[in-house]
Amino acid sequence: MFTLGASLSSQVNPDWQTYIMLGAYFVVLLIIGYYGYKKATGNISEYMLGGRNIGPYVTALSAGASDMSGWMIMGLPGEVYTTGLSAAWLAIGLTIGAYINYLVVAPRLRVYTEKAGDAITLPDFFRNRLDDKSNVIKIISGGIIVVFFTLYTHSGMVSGGKLFDSAFGLDYHFGLLLVAFIVIAYTFFGGYLAVSLTDFFQGVIMLIAMVMVPIVAMMQLSGLDTLSQAAELKPTNLDLFRGTTIIGIISFFAWGLGYFGQPHIIVRFMSIKSVKQLPTARRFGISWMAISLLGAVGVGLVGITFVNDGGVTLQDPETLFILMGQILFHPLVGGFLLAAILAAIMSTISSQLLVTSSSLTEDFYKLFRGEEAAKKHEKEFVLVGRLSVIVVAIASIMIAWTPNDTILNLVGNAWAGFGSAFGPLVLLSLYWKGLSRTGAVSGMLSGAIVVIIWIAFVKPLGDINDFFNLYEIVPGFLTSLIVTIVVSKITKKPQIDVEGDLEEVRQMVKGDNQKA
Repeated sequence: MFTLGASLSSQVNPDWQTYIMLGAYFVVLLIIGYYGYKKATGNISEYMLGGRNIGPYVTALSAGASDMSGWMIMGLPGEVYTTGLSAAWLAIGLTIGAYINYLVVAPRLRVYTEKAGDAITLPDFFRNRLDDKSNVIKIISGGIIVVFFTLYTHSGMVSGGKLFDSAFGLDYHFGLLLVAFIVIAYTFFGGYLAVSLTDFFQGVIMLIAMVMVPIVAMMQLSGLDTLSQAAELKPTNLDLFRGTTIIGIISFFAWGLGYFGQPHIIVRFMSIKSVKQLPTARRFGISWMAISLLGAVGVGLVGITFVNDGGVTLQDPETLFILMGQILFHPLVGGFLLAAILAAIMSTISSQLLVTSSSLTEDFYKLFRGEEAAKKHEKEFVLVGRLSVIVVAIASIMIAWTPNDTILNLVGNAWAGFGSAFGPLVLLSLYWKGLSRTGAVSGMLSGAIVVIIWIAFVKPLGDINDFFNLYEIVPGFLTSLIVTIVVSKITKKPQIDVEGDLEEVRQMVKGDNQKA
C-alpha cells in the first residue's frame, strides 16, 4: 500500500530522464515563442489575432487545446473515477456543443467580425454590431472578460502547482510559478501566432497521451475484462444513467451550452484564413476532441481497477493520470506524459492570458488613447498588450496561491460565467436583427449575475433538494437569453442596416461554403 498525493514522487521516483523530457518540452515552447515574435507581432492585429491568417489544422487544434485544459487530463478522469460512467455525459455534451459551435457560430463570426470594423475582440464586435457610440457594451463586456478570465486562468495555475506537488513532491508554489513563467514568456513575446502554434504542438502531445495511457493500463491488467472488474467493484461504474441523478445528467450535458460564449475558443474562428477552411478545421478538431475525451473517460474507468488491484489509497482523484503514467511507463515516457498534462494546462492559460490582454488593450486602453493613436502608434499598443499579459498572470497567481476547490469546479464556474454572459448575445448578434444595445447589456449582466448568485447562494441548498445542484449555466444561459430578447423588443434598435448586414454575411458564408 502506498498513498498518492504529496508522497507520490517518493513512490514512482521520477529520474533524470523525466526531467530531460520536461526540459526539452519547455525549450520547444520557448523556440516557438521566439518564432512567433519574429513572424507576427508587428502590429496589434498580428499580436492579438495572427493577422487573420491561421490555417485550418492549427485553428482546430488551437481551439481544442485551449478548450481542453488540465480538467480533461486531471479533472475528468477524477470525476469518472469518483462518479462512474455517468460522468461521460460531460464529454458527450461538450462534443455536441463544440460541433454545433463550428456549424452555427464559426462561419458567421469569421465574416461578420471582419466586416464590422475588423473587430479583433468580442467586445469590439458587439460595439460595432450594435453601433454603440457610447462604448457602454464594450466596457461592460470587456470587464466581464477581465474578471472571469482572471478567475479562469487561476484554475490552470492551480493545475500546474498540483502537478509538480503530486508528481515530484516539489512545493506547490514552485510548480505554480514555473508554469506561469514559461507561459508568460512565450505569450509575452510571440503573441497569437506563438500561442496557436504551441497549442497545435501541445494538442498532438495530449492526443497521444490520452490514447496511450488507458490502452497500456488495460494491457497491464486484464484487457477488456478490466472494465468488467470495475463494474464488479460498483455496478454503477459502467452505467451511463446510474450513479448520478437526472439533475446531474442535465448538468453534465449542459456544459455544451458554454461553447457559444467562450472568448478564448471562438476567437480561433475569427483568426482562420477564410470560411472555406472551416469545414476542414471542424472535421479535424471534433475528431481530435472526441478521441481525447474518450481517452480521458477511459483513464477514469481503467483507473478504478488499477487503483484497486494495486492497493493504492488515492487521496486526490484528480491526480489519477499522474499515478498511472508514472507507474506504468519508462521514466522517459513518463516525462512525456507529464508534458502532456503541462500541455493541457499551459495551452489554456496562454489563450486566456492573450484574450484578457487583448481586452485590456483594445477595449480599455484604446478608449483612453483614442482610435487615431491606435493607428499611429501600433508598437505602443503591442507593448501594452504584452504588459497586460504580465498583469493578468500576476493576479491569477495571487488567487491560485491558496487553492480551495477542485480543478473541475474552478473551470466549471468560469465556463458557466462566460457561457451565460456571452453565449446568447453571440448567437443573437449573428442571427437576429432585433437585438438592441440595452437588450445586449441587460442580457450579459443578468446571465453573469445569475451564475454568481447560483454558485454562492443556491448550490449550498443542494442537500435540501437536488434541483439546487443544477449546473449554474442552465439558469444563467436561459435568463440571459430571455432578458436579451424581451428588453430588445421594448428598446431602441441601432441606427444601421442590420438586416442588410446579416443578409450579406449569410450570402458570403454561403458562397464560401459552396467553394469549399
